[in-house]
Amino acid sequence: MESPRIAIIGSGFAGIGMAIRLRRAGIESFTVYERADDVGGTWRDNTYPGCACDIRSHLYSFSFAPNSDWSRMHPEQAEIQGYLRRLVVDHDLNDKIRFGSEVTELRFDDRRNVWQVGLAGSDPDEADVIVSATGPLSRPAYPDIDGLGSFSGILFHSSRWRHDHDLAGDRIAVIGTGASAIQFVPEIAPRAAHTTVFQRTAPWVVPKEDRAYRPWEKWLFRWIPPVRRAHRAWIYFRNEMLAFGFLGKTDRIAKQIREGVPQLIQAAIPDDAELQAKVMPDHEPGCKRLLISNDWYPTLARPDVDLCTTAVDSVTPEGVRLADGSLVEVDTIILGTGFTATEFLAPMKIFGRSGVELTDAWHDGAITHLGITVPRFPNLFLLVGPNTGLGHNSIIFMMEAQYHHVLGAVDRLMRRGAATIEVRADVARRSYADVQERMRSTVWASGCRSWYLSADGRNDTLWPGFTIDYWRRTRRFDPASYIEAEPMGESAS
Repeated sequence: MESPRIAIIGSGFAGIGMAIRLRRAGIESFTVYERADDVGGTWRDNTYPGCACDIRSHLYSFSFAPNSDWSRMHPEQAEIQGYLRRLVVDHDLNDKIRFGSEVTELRFDDRRNVWQVGLAGSDPDEADVIVSATGPLSRPAYPDIDGLGSFSGILFHSSRWRHDHDLAGDRIAVIGTGASAIQFVPEIAPRAAHTTVFQRTAPWVVPKEDRAYRPWEKWLFRWIPPVRRAHRAWIYFRNEMLAFGFLGKTDRIAKQIREGVPQLIQAAIPDDAELQAKVMPDHEPGCKRLLISNDWYPTLARPDVDLCTTAVDSVTPEGVRLADGSLVEVDTIILGTGFTATEFLAPMKIFGRSGVELTDAWHDGAITHLGITVPRFPNLFLLVGPNTGLGHNSIIFMMEAQYHHVLGAVDRLMRRGAATIEVRADVARRSYADVQERMRSTVWASGCRSWYLSADGRNDTLWPGFTIDYWRRTRRFDPASYIEAEPMGESAS
């Protein structure tokens, strides 16, 4: 059988890596659809001051496309996007990417066994196989605050940073204390006249072990590859050990955090008991995303920075109205409120067999097999899909495991000459039930509210296990878990 026509949606890490793996497998019949005019995904969109990766650089890059020249242990946004741009050039992918092509709808044609790819502002395309690589951190989450649109000053989300607006001398309100705010607040506070940070829940903030790589280290990485591979492996296994604490295997790691963070707070804020109490978390370490920073607590201790824990009531033209009736007058409001990580694939609409819409199919949970395949959605493969996110290690590792699984399915289609391959409903149900059962004993089920959870409290976001276990489950494509359809529509198993 000829190679199927493959549509990859998105040109962030997941999409670029999938394109490279397909090309290396000798498959050229793919197109990458990208809504923007450049690659990079979240690393293209998030350009706020201080934007950097929580995972160390040599693990936050593909094992099949290593970079010996990372400048720092924790890479910054521009360097990460530069890495992705180089991959496009090195693997000659420019002619495979359709920039300015926003996929708005995917609809499976039962009669012809093909996918209709709806595009904003242009005629639809067709594809035999869909690989969704849109990522969970692509759509900013805007808080539901009365009067948000009435503010007379400058207001923007951190992922849509207003570089044309000079913050020098501004009175700034920052709503949210998540991973983005942890990074940009220390950068902007010294330039602002005053910064007020509005916090709903204090995060656990642990030290960031970061420094520039020395020239001799980069020389070793480049000219003695086993050194680079050993360094990457050391980072991987060091991160993987954190899973013992998150998965309920031991309390030792959580205990270290519970004992260590108060010491950091005391050292950074020695003379302010009230502020110390405000920044001390009241949930288990890891229940919400662990954050890393060396300058968060010192920044909050600045005389020109206030940490406000009174609930926000509304936004007025002049500033932020609090639940106690007081008004904080500001010139600029920055929303550090994260992303709609639980609204998988939105706003794109996906319709499978018999016109079933994906959000309807997932009404009672994002049921998938390994976060990759969905019953009644043949030839559809998800990268970084439900229950494949991580709280402790590199998502790049999970992507590479998923590539292997997708390539196995595409190879099966080609060798069998089948029109479609679709995960069995009973397999997906068991897979999802297993994930949810294992989730019950993790720290993420310990009672806090976080962006990991859906509105009804389900955790369809994270993988409740070690990444090595996910690799083991995905390394061999199992045809018995799937149903195949012959080109003329006759079912075959």
